[in-house]
Amino acid sequence: MALTESCLLLPSGSGRNKNRVPEDKWDMAYIVYFTLGLGYLLPWNAFITAVDYFSYLYPDASVDRIFAVVYMLIGLVGISLIIFYSHKSNAYVRINVGLALFVVSLLIIPLLDAFYLKGRVGLYSGFYVTAAAVGLSAVADALVQGSIVGCAGELPERYMQAVVAGTAGSGVLVSALRIFTKAVYPQDASGLQKSANLYFSVSIVIVFVCMVFYNMVHKLPVMKYYKELKVEAVTANEDNGPLTGAVWRSTVWNIVGRIKWYGFGIVLIYIVTLAIFPGYITEDVHSQILKDWYPILLIAGYNVFDLVGKCLTAVYLLQNAKVAIGGCIARLLFFPLFLGCLHGPKFFRTEIPVTILTCLLGLTNGYLTSVLMILIPKIVKLQHAETAGIVSVLFLVFGLAAGSVIAWIWVI
Repeated sequence: MALTESCLLLPSGSGRNKNRVPEDKWDMAYIVYFTLGLGYLLPWNAFITAVDYFSYLYPDASVDRIFAVVYMLIGLVGISLIIFYSHKSNAYVRINVGLALFVVSLLIIPLLDAFYLKGRVGLYSGFYVTAAAVGLSAVADALVQGSIVGCAGELPERYMQAVVAGTAGSGVLVSALRIFTKAVYPQDASGLQKSANLYFSVSIVIVFVCMVFYNMVHKLPVMKYYKELKVEAVTANEDNGPLTGAVWRSTVWNIVGRIKWYGFGIVLIYIVTLAIFPGYITEDVHSQILKDWYPILLIAGYNVFDLVGKCLTAVYLLQNAKVAIGGCIARLLFFPLFLGCLHGPKFFRTEIPVTILTCLLGLTNGYLTSVLMILIPKIVKLQHAETAGIVSVLFLVFGLAAGSVIAWIWVI
């Protein structure tokens, strides 16, 4: 482990030898955190990617919009509660409970289909159960995402980068599955059902892998080392008195005040991204050459470049927060640029400009998200890094919700 990374996390006055940071052998801890990032976003991706099948089963329901509202609202409330009560709960318990809830929510869909729906259309009691499963998945996401990002915030930068890159890896995996199912299965009722079952089956397997990995990672020497550092920092801070409800609320608001501009950047990133992607990509642009493959390939392009952007911070991390937040503001230029792809000169309305802009949207989304998520926990004391990480997730989810709403009302 690099000396500079350990120095960032050492509490002042620590007597621990800074040169004795254990090695992350075979990058096992990094791989675990990447897998956890991939895993906690995969259930939502499974629900939203299977929307074609749900729309077939429930033709009179606005499936994608209802799913988004249920997931975002429950996620916002859940993460808000976790922030104010995280000092009374254990991240280890929250993450394990959340992963178990993910498995339950994912199992509901194939079991419902096998024993009740059996491919029949218009049984809206099944839709209510499906929406409830989405809500349960949102509860699990609040527990897992907030806690994983919070835990990564207490570690060196590379582990937050791993989590954030993992979320992009989830998008790439889902795009690969979508391309596979479209190429292999017919786009009829049977094919849509097989596709949906594949999405949920893969998600269940990966969430199980996450459960095994997470319960294993604490045994690694490098993780024990950083856990001991946090214990030292918390113990040193106990001299200031116990964290009562009023003291903790004051601490949370101080943390929010410290990171508010970073949070503003994250909110802005996802307002721009969600206002354009995937709604604009799937509904407003068309190709005579690629036909119905066009939106699928554009989404895959976005997801691949989102992953590239989130991996670039492992090579070069922008340390200047003002420049990063300025980049978030500059992304507002994507609105007139994508508008030009609909109503601009003829060349702008072809596949090449749309593809380039979509990939740039993914690249900037990935890189700037990774930069801000990495920097946020490092501007507070070590004992508050977990809370700062959870608060950053609240900003992210708020940005997702705001972007989703704008996508409904913004007519390009």
